[in-house]
Amino acid sequence: MTEKKKCPISFNSIANIVSIVSGVSLAGIIGVGSYVYLNKDAIMDDVKDAAIESVLGGMGGAGALGGAGALDLALPDDQASAPQAAPPAGFSLPN
Repeated sequence: MTEKKKCPISFNSIANIVSIVSGVSLAGIIGVGSYVYLNKDAIMDDVKDAAIESVLGGMGGAGALGGAGALDLALPDDQASAPQAAPPAGFSLPN
């Protein structure tokens, strides 16, 4: 007389979903790892170029490293020069 309710989600369906997610994740990891391994030289060159550009970007070019432009170390017209430091007192040689 008592009726048992059957759960709408079975263990089989949960196990199948977990299996599919695991397989897709593993395929993604293998795919990305293979891509990085096969293109590691190009990736390293891109990172190296980006690092050099970030360091020399404010200098106006990469002339010392074989770039097209020469290093421009002159101050712009609207920038003041650094103040000159006074010689230290008490450490100078007499004339």
